[in-house]
Amino acid sequence: MTGDQPQAVARLAEGVRNDLTYQTMLGVTGSGKTFTMANIVQEVQRPTLVMAHNKTLAAQLASEFKEFFPHNAVEYFVSYYDYYQPEAYVPQSDTYIEKDSSVNEELDKPCLSAKWEESPPTGLCVVGCVSLIYGLGDPRDYFNLVAQVKVGEEQSRSRLMRQLVDMQYERNDMNLARGKFRIRGDTLEIIPAYEEAAVRVQFWGDEVERIVQLDPLTGEMLADMAEIAIYPANHFVTSKDKLDAAVNDIRVELEERLAELRAGGKILEAARLESRTHYDLEMLQETGFCSGVENYSRHLARRAAGSSPWTLLDYFPEDYLMFVDESHMTLPQVRGMYHGDMSRKRTLVDFGFRLPSAMDNRPLNFEEYEDHINQVVYVSATPGPFEMKRSAMTVEQVIRPTGLLDPTVEVKPTEGQIDDLLQQIKERIERSERCLVTTLTKRMAEELADYLSEMGIRNNYLHSDIQTLDRIEILRDLRLGVFDVIVGINLLREGLDLPEVSLVAILDADKEGYLRSNTSLIQTIGRAARHANGQVIMYADRITDSMRQAIDETNRRRAIQDAFNKQHGIEPQSIQKEVHDITEGIKTISENRARYQVRVVKDLEGQMKEAAKSLQFEKAAQFRDEIFELRRLLVLEEKVLTPAAFGAEE
Repeated sequence: MTGDQPQAVARLAEGVRNDLTYQTMLGVTGSGKTFTMANIVQEVQRPTLVMAHNKTLAAQLASEFKEFFPHNAVEYFVSYYDYYQPEAYVPQSDTYIEKDSSVNEELDKPCLSAKWEESPPTGLCVVGCVSLIYGLGDPRDYFNLVAQVKVGEEQSRSRLMRQLVDMQYERNDMNLARGKFRIRGDTLEIIPAYEEAAVRVQFWGDEVERIVQLDPLTGEMLADMAEIAIYPANHFVTSKDKLDAAVNDIRVELEERLAELRAGGKILEAARLESRTHYDLEMLQETGFCSGVENYSRHLARRAAGSSPWTLLDYFPEDYLMFVDESHMTLPQVRGMYHGDMSRKRTLVDFGFRLPSAMDNRPLNFEEYEDHINQVVYVSATPGPFEMKRSAMTVEQVIRPTGLLDPTVEVKPTEGQIDDLLQQIKERIERSERCLVTTLTKRMAEELADYLSEMGIRNNYLHSDIQTLDRIEILRDLRLGVFDVIVGINLLREGLDLPEVSLVAILDADKEGYLRSNTSLIQTIGRAARHANGQVIMYADRITDSMRQAIDETNRRRAIQDAFNKQHGIEPQSIQKEVHDITEGIKTISENRARYQVRVVKDLEGQMKEAAKSLQFEKAAQFRDEIFELRRLLVLEEKVLTPAAFGAEE
C-alpha cells in the first residue's frame, strides 16, 4: 500500500474493530479504493458484502476481489434478467401489461451460487447491486432442502429423485441442461442450477458407489468427488407442509377479498381475481411453482402481513461487514426501489389482478435496509450529505499510489465543438490513447457515434438499452484497442477502471441538471484520472455553479497531490494494468466459453422451434434475434482474441 492507503486502512479497520456502525471513505478516482477495501477485509477478517449501483461496476469489483482473494469464496450477485418488464396495469387506458422477462443464465448462476454456504466462512465476499434488497426465499427452507450425497452412504435413488423435484429440478432424460437431471439405469446425472459442469452419481443398489464431475457436452470426466451438496434450483423454494398451508391461506384470503370486491360493486375485478388465483393455486399444487410465484411469497414463507421479506442480507451472519461503493448513487437507489414498487402493486390489487398479500412481495424499505446493517463503510469520491452526517469517522484518500494528479480541466465554447472534438480525438489516437465522450441523450450519443464512424473513428456507444454483458465487452474492447472512443450518457461516470483513457469530453456541460450536477461532473472528470496525460474538456458557453464547484474541487485535490509528489520526489506514471475480461467472474468455465456459447445457440434454436410450433411467433422472432447476435459475437471474438490484437510479445 502507498499514498493515502495505509492510513485509510488503519483508521477504517480500527473503526470496525471499535464497533463503529457508520464510516465513510472519501477516495478520489484512481486512488485504489477497491484495494483499500480489500485490505480492510484482510485486516478485520469478516464475511463481507460489497454493494454497487449497477451491474457493470459490480462485475468489475467482483473481478478485482477475485484477484485480491484467489483462495477465498468471492461471489457475484446481481439481477439475473437481461430484460424485465414488471406486471402492471394502466387504468386510464385499461391496459394490462403482463410480466415479461428474459433470464440471463450466466447471471442466474452466480445469483444462486452466492447462497451456497449456510454458515458463510470468514473468507466469504459477495459483490452485488441493489437487487439484493429484493425478496428471496426463507433461508431456513432453502438450506433445509439441500441434498447431501456421499460416497459409501446408503441413499435411495428414488428418494434423491423426489428431493430434487422438491428443489425445483426437472427430470429430462433426453436433454440434460442446467437445473435438470436424468436417469440412466443405476446412474443419476444432474447439472446444478449454479454450475456448468454436470455431476454423475452412480448407485449400487441403495448405496452411492461413485460421484464424478464431468463435462456435459463431451462427457469427459473432470474429477472424482467424495461428496457433494446440491442446492435448490430456484430462489423461492419451500417444504411440502408449508406449501399446503400456504395454499389454504391463499384460499381464505381469496374468499375475503372476493367478498370485499363484490360488496363494493366491483364484479369484473372479483371475477378476474378469482380466475387468476384459482389457476395459480392449481399450478402450485401440481408442480410446486407458478408464474408470478413471488406474489405469494408471504404465504409460502409463513410471514405475517406487512413483515419484511427475506433477502440476501438474511443469509449473512450477524457480524458481517458491508461496503457501499459509490454511495452517493447506491443509497438513493435503495430508497427509491420500495416506493416505486408499492405504487405499481397497489394498482394491481385495486383492480383485481393480485391479492393484497402481493404487496408483501417487495424490496426492503430504507428503514428495513438500515436495520439489516451491522457495520458499513460508505465509499465514494463524492459522498452525499446523508453519509457525511451520520458517519462517526470520515477518512480522505486523495493521494494516488502512482503519483497521478487529477486531470486538467478546460472549458471551450460550443461553437464548432464537434470539429474541435474530432481534432482532439485524432491527437489521442496518434498516441494510442483512448477517449470518452458524454452526451445528454441516447439519440445524441447514437448520432455522434455514427458521425465519428463516418469520419473513420473506431467507436461505439454505451447506454441503458445495451445488455449488461455487452456493456462489459464494449469496455473491454476499448481497452484492447478495438475501439478508440466510447460515446455514452450516464454509464461513463462512477467506478469504471479504464487506464488507457486520457481524454474525457463533456458536451453541453452548462445544461444544469442531474447529469451535469456538481457530483456528476466530478465523477465524470475522474474517468481521466488514471492517465498521466489526463485532460477533461467541457464544452459550454457559460460556467455554471456546478461546473465551478467541480473545477474548484478538482484543482484543490490536484494541488494536494502535486505538493505530495514534490515532497517525496514522485514522478506521475500512468496506471499499467492487464486487460482482463471482467466477465470471467461471471462465467465459471471461461476457457471453454466459445464451446458453451455454441451450446446456448443450440438451446435457443430448440426454444425458437417450440415457440413457432405453439404459434408464438413474436417470441420465436426474439429467439431468432438472440441466435443471430450470439453468432455475431462468436465471429467477433474469433477476430478480436487473436495474438495480433494483444501485440507480438503476448
